[in-house]
Amino acid sequence: MTSLRMYASALIAALAAACSASVAGADFADVLDSPAQISPLASKGLLQALVKAGSRLVAVGQRGHIVISTDGGASWRQSPVPVSSDLTSVYFVDDREGWVVGHDGVILHTRDGGDSWELQLTGRSANELLVWAMKRKVVAEPNSDDAKKLLAEAMRYQEQGADKPFLDVWFADSKMGYAVGAYNLIFRTSDGGKHWEPWFDRTENPKFFNLYAIRAAGNSLYIAGEGGLVLKLDAAGQRFRAVATPYEGSFFGVVDAGTSALLFGLRGNVYGSNDGGASWSKVDAGLAASVVAATRSADGAVLLADAGGRVSASTDGGRTFTKLTLKQSVPVTGLVDIGEARLVLVGPRGATVAEIASR
Repeated sequence: MTSLRMYASALIAALAAACSASVAGADFADVLDSPAQISPLASKGLLQALVKAGSRLVAVGQRGHIVISTDGGASWRQSPVPVSSDLTSVYFVDDREGWVVGHDGVILHTRDGGDSWELQLTGRSANELLVWAMKRKVVAEPNSDDAKKLLAEAMRYQEQGADKPFLDVWFADSKMGYAVGAYNLIFRTSDGGKHWEPWFDRTENPKFFNLYAIRAAGNSLYIAGEGGLVLKLDAAGQRFRAVATPYEGSFFGVVDAGTSALLFGLRGNVYGSNDGGASWSKVDAGLAASVVAATRSADGAVLLADAGGRVSASTDGGRTFTKLTLKQSVPVTGLVDIGEARLVLVGPRGATVAEIASR
């Protein structure tokens, strides 16, 4: 896997499995059947993503940890979670309702701002849904080699078990949303996650590249993926179609810059489009390492962060960026702007409040 994000997640999962196996006499417990353990250090370990939910901050990370802050990141409390899978992304549509996705095909849902979580999907049920849908496709298109290829791939996933991670989640409102992940894993819901349907056959992704992020920008919905893959939703055709870009490296995210959409990824690469993805131009964000996170500030500025903790800001719709100087810099996987020249950063060292020294 080419992604820093995927590599880190896989390494964490492998280390966790090795540690579990090394405990003498311990019975194996599947992470899908084991609630996350409550730990006073949950906010100090690896956190993969962070969002605002009204006045709250919600961060997710390793071993099913979900932590909440109601005081701008000064303190955190852990929420009970029904699984202990590593969690990768979080999205809220308002201050109460949100979704979290992660390894082992996990999708979680909250209606109370993250205080409690219910399990909506696992890799087990996702595999069953995927195989069933692809079998129906073969029946409907018996002469289609593509349909047979998709079914064969779906059956291979099922044989491998519930190991495919979701890497991002996005909702348009409280009903319609998508979860995307490794090897072209993509599911859609139109009822808030009560039912999820695979869109495995509705992407122009013949190599089954990883899908790292899904976000709306302007009037379009984009997926950023491995190997330069960028997809855009064709609402009329109900499928994601490939978008040409001048870069063949992996893109880890998409952010709405107001007047443009920005793609960001490996080795500090950032590209912008102000014509709905028809054309893309390289943007110098001043970031040397892989750009892994983005957010919008209250005043509309776009903030990009690289894996090393360097942050750049744009106030002109993503055309130009100015590097910020932070009083404290740490490795980053996610960030939010909480105002008063302060950012909350999450990453391998947990959650940190960083003051902006200068712009």
